[in-house]
Amino acid sequence: MSDGKSHQQQQSLSLAIIVLFALCHQIPVAQCVELTFELPDNAKECFHEEIQKNQTAALEFQVVSGGRYDVDVTLESPTGEVIYRQIKTQFDSYQFVAAATGIYVACFSNEFSTFSHKIVYMDFQVGEEAPLPGIEEHATVLTQLETSAQEIHKGLNAILDYQTHHRLREAQGRKRAEDLNERVLWWSLTETAAILLIAIGQVLVLRNFFSEKKPSQMSYTLMQ
Repeated sequence: MSDGKSHQQQQSLSLAIIVLFALCHQIPVAQCVELTFELPDNAKECFHEEIQKNQTAALEFQVVSGGRYDVDVTLESPTGEVIYRQIKTQFDSYQFVAAATGIYVACFSNEFSTFSHKIVYMDFQVGEEAPLPGIEEHATVLTQLETSAQEIHKGLNAILDYQTHHRLREAQGRKRAEDLNERVLWWSLTETAAILLIAIGQVLVLRNFFSEKKPSQMSYTLMQ
């Protein structure tokens, strides 16, 4: 993902209107679902993934913006058993081995919030990534060039993960800064309006003190 597209995503986050969906099937052995979605208040979103028995899978999530940056997360097996649960958590990751073949359900709940919308990032990876072409069927010891290529491949995958996390932190920090800037703006406008009202009130009171009274007002004052 380019820097321009990343900047557009950050602008979308500032407007809280972001629905980014990316479904990646890089290789037949491993697949992943990586998306950023909006979770309204009093809402619950669930995602389904078919996993084979004894297949490894990993669920990772992070609340990018909204409220106190927390969400409820549950992961259910095909039998309905809850194998993972987190309450009001900002981010976490969970890796497991499927005990049975079937549909596993990952649910994100914002039902405890009455007015805060959340922006949630989720990465659901299933299966192990296959080695580079030609490496798996290699009958002899890997050459230095093949070993270097494999290490570079692992390093690039790690770089992609780091870039994703840094972009999420950057978007989260940008959203917090925009929220703080908006609060400071409204507080400054409120103080300005209060100062103007007090100044106008003081002018009117002082003007009333030094204004000439009519004869009827003066006689009424003397009678008192």
